[in-house]
Amino acid sequence: MTDLSGAVVLVTGANGGLGAEFVTQALDRGASRVYATARRPRDWADERVIPLALDVTDQASVDAAVAAASDVTIVVNNAGVGGAASLLAASVEEVEALFATNVFGALRVAKSFAPVLGANGGGALVDLHSVLSWIALAGGYSASKAAFWSITNSLRVELAPQGTQVLGAHLGYTDTPMIEHLDTEKNAPSDVVAAIWDAVVAGEHEVLVDQVSRDVRAKLSGPVEGMYPQLG
Repeated sequence: MTDLSGAVVLVTGANGGLGAEFVTQALDRGASRVYATARRPRDWADERVIPLALDVTDQASVDAAVAAASDVTIVVNNAGVGGAASLLAASVEEVEALFATNVFGALRVAKSFAPVLGANGGGALVDLHSVLSWIALAGGYSASKAAFWSITNSLRVELAPQGTQVLGAHLGYTDTPMIEHLDTEKNAPSDVVAAIWDAVVAGEHEVLVDQVSRDVRAKLSGPVEGMYPQLG
């Protein structure tokens, strides 16, 4: 259980649709300070928000963020990129670039900020996953989210002794710039972020923010044909 009242939050990918919601809602819930990070941080009309340059693929950039935000009690691993929807059509280099941000970048942030969270009482690490962590409908992107899910499961166990809550958040299509071209029903970012912050406060280890995520999660124990009817 992690209290947002008085918390110091760091959000990666804070310029995006979900990232901006994490910043705004953290303040609404009583956070005293939010580090809003991005490769090219923008200005915020609130003195409680501190724009901070952060490239999750660059260890030196992450180290600088750690030094600047040594009072952090909650880290939101939200930064991510899309692409490589077909493993056969995409180049290996495209898939590697995807993993550089979605997997190794997220791991780099978690590893670097883990001692900070421990020194500040434990706090929480929030990892943003996807329903595509569990179903391979998007090639390299799905693979990167599956790898990140596995990393979160390991980090949850490894960080438990220092009292750090690790929350994995899974969601279906959400109305952000990354998927604005898709003509399909989408979650509202405000609803997604509210559900995630509720789970943080409740001390949860995993949150499934929509019915799509709940349905797919429930099928994991079944035969592979249940997930992929095209195999029949």
